[in-house]
Amino acid sequence: MHVYINSSLIPESEAKISVFDHGFLYGDGIYETMRSYEGIVFMLDEHIRRLHRSASLIQLAISKSSKEIKSAIHKTLKANSLKNAYIRLTISRGFGKIGLDPALCEKPTFVIVTNEFKDYPGSFYKKGVKLIISSVKRNLKEAINPQIKSLNFLNNILAKIEAKKKNAYEALMLNSQSHLAEGTICNVFFVLKKKNKAVLCTPSLDCGILDGITRNIVLELAKKNGMAIKEGKFKKEDIYRASEVFITNTTMEIMPVYKVDSVSYQVGAVAKLLHEAYKENVRAYLEKKV
Repeated sequence: MHVYINSSLIPESEAKISVFDHGFLYGDGIYETMRSYEGIVFMLDEHIRRLHRSASLIQLAISKSSKEIKSAIHKTLKANSLKNAYIRLTISRGFGKIGLDPALCEKPTFVIVTNEFKDYPGSFYKKGVKLIISSVKRNLKEAINPQIKSLNFLNNILAKIEAKKKNAYEALMLNSQSHLAEGTICNVFFVLKKKNKAVLCTPSLDCGILDGITRNIVLELAKKNGMAIKEGKFKKEDIYRASEVFITNTTMEIMPVYKVDSVSYQVGAVAKLLHEAYKENVRAYLEKKV
């Protein structure tokens, strides 16, 4: 495997960055995770726009243009002979003397890692996955803006550790007001029945969550399919009384949930419909890009 570092493709065994890189020392940096289907990176423009937004919010000057970033991604995929791939693009503040001042770093470190995409187990989509609601609260949005897709992941890692101890696939986090926020690597949706009508619910951005690209697609697809939608502030009791639950992100797409804490759910019609619609959306996107 080859890794793209700054402007060069380097064999995996030789791919290294300095121990004085501020991404390593302080988690000072940003990233995007992408997925390619048949050599086409899905929603690439949207990922790059979000990358630039994250950079702007931490006052990090990206030395490459959007065109250059796209070229670097495609070069890395080609070098590794990959068409269906997981892509991780990381930009750190860069090499510099020890200290928090960003001015200590002259230029950012730019890294692209690609791996063959391996499908999630079919049972995850057929039967669902287990979640817990973590005791670890989501970072205050006033402390770390959730619109920054940051390398600072300790908050999420602590929640993930708790999930693993409870034999759960993922952890949902509450914010400081005990409203549902998001998972460690995903957004969450659930269906509530109101007056015999199904309402697709998901925490609003005000709850301190990342505006996931897959989340936005799911909301658009739900609207196209005439579903009632509510983005709002929800307590854990709301998800406990849901008829179905599912989680979303770039690689898993739409994954159903069979259990949250001690409450069980069926893999429901809404998740199935939206996942089929999502797959059709991907197919249409690829056709346009060919």
